[in-house]
Amino acid sequence: MVLVFKTNVFRQLEIHVRAVLSTFSNISRIDFDFEDCDKILRVETSNDITSEIELLLNSKGFYCKELE
Repeated sequence: MVLVFKTNVFRQLEIHVRAVLSTFSNISRIDFDFEDCDKILRVETSNDITSEIELLLNSKGFYCKELE
């Protein structure tokens, strides 16, 4: 399953966000599209952890909202 989020993450913060998301054992891949105006975050995972990702990143001061 691929989850897609709108964020405010810039390239300089990518390593920090990857470290934060590394707490999820079921994430198999993390990709960013910094060229997109929505600073897209794509997460490949074995199950739907959308709300957990949003809550965690928002609690760390990032904007993160699922794109539908």
